[in-house]
Amino acid sequence: MRDFTVVAYRQLLESLLSKGYSFVTFGDYCGQHPSGRFVILRHDVDLRADHSLTVAQVEAELGIRASYYFRVVPASNRPDIIRSIAALGHEIGYHYEDMAITRGDADKAIAHFRQWLAYFRQFYPVRTICMHGAPTSRYDGRDLWQKYSYRDEGIIGEPYFDIDFSNLFYLTDTGRCWDGFRYSVRDKVPMQDEWIRQGRVYHSTFDLISADLPAQMMMTTHPQRWTDKPLLWEREYVMQNIKNWIKRLLIWVKE
Repeated sequence: MRDFTVVAYRQLLESLLSKGYSFVTFGDYCGQHPSGRFVILRHDVDLRADHSLTVAQVEAELGIRASYYFRVVPASNRPDIIRSIAALGHEIGYHYEDMAITRGDADKAIAHFRQWLAYFRQFYPVRTICMHGAPTSRYDGRDLWQKYSYRDEGIIGEPYFDIDFSNLFYLTDTGRCWDGFRYSVRDKVPMQDEWIRQGRVYHSTFDLISADLPAQMMMTTHPQRWTDKPLLWEREYVMQNIKNWIKRLLIWVKE
């Protein structure tokens, strides 16, 4: 069976449910501080917003709520899709990249942030945000918070600031695999090297299904990568390999 299909994604969710995991949105995690076995399920909607709706429908069928973070770009910012995902009971958040858009001008960036936060709040009472990595930009979106505070904007959580990853395992499909940290420019957490030493490295979705995973996790996907349509699957496979090569080059240049 091919990986990164909707069928494989459903199997992953069903496997986690069968192992006793509950699923929480990031907003609920920030507000409720759950215990026991749980997964914070996060989706970064970078492109192909229609794929996100497909994923959201699968989750709703399984009684799962997740967090969906939308960018301002047209390929992500689809009002019809956002409304439909919110109607399924999922959390909506802002996938911000204001520093990249304003070329590092923090004052312009906060104005841009406030404008688009108000926009997304038309669809959902947004309480959490998540930085978009913008790997080709020299500007890190998180630097905005060196001058301003997102809490002043009614935001209760940003994963890269409000999760203690020494107590919570992080999985992301960056690079179209689950061990794509070598391709990641900014989607990194401090514990990654320690997890590698511990052998907590998984490549495929099927590896995750068969693994004995930690009790508490955040799992991030990019729904654009997940499809059952053969032509789109092949296209994403090729394009992601190209992107991975470019990211590796960017990381090499920075180092």
